[in-house]
Amino acid sequence: MATARRSSAAGSAPGLALWLGLALVVILLDQFTKTLILGDFQYGESRTVTSFFNVVRVHNTGAAFSFLAGASGWQRWFFIALGLGASALIVWMLKKHPGQRLFCFAVTMILGGALGNVIDRMLHGYVVDFIQLHYAGRAFPSFNLADSAITLGAICLVLDELLRVRRS
Repeated sequence: MATARRSSAAGSAPGLALWLGLALVVILLDQFTKTLILGDFQYGESRTVTSFFNVVRVHNTGAAFSFLAGASGWQRWFFIALGLGASALIVWMLKKHPGQRLFCFAVTMILGGALGNVIDRMLHGYVVDFIQLHYAGRAFPSFNLADSAITLGAICLVLDELLRVRRS
């Protein structure tokens, strides 16, 4: 019975082209916003939008929360290779699990975000971050749309797993 349900779900599942197209939309939106920031802001420039949100131009040579940002430059190629490797694995997972829509959406967001940041590393040697949230004199590390897509994907992966466990 489970096999019949899985094959019927896969038959009505969105195709790989849809998921890759969605990842491309994430990449294009990410690169478009970063191009705007690079064109309109000087490095380090910040503009207040609300009492808790600034737009700022920051360059991150490291990973999340500037991890390894102070390394001697090897991290650029490490993070490019890591992003490309993860992207290949994600495409394989999209092909392998086409009937799992939430899972596919989650890894597609991660794919788009990872490739958006890989493009930055290849073009500039750093990732352009520009969203800064702050409260009571404390600022959360700056991030970008690619990072937001990766975070959304991670949240959806956790939700997908919770729902899968609940169904079992």
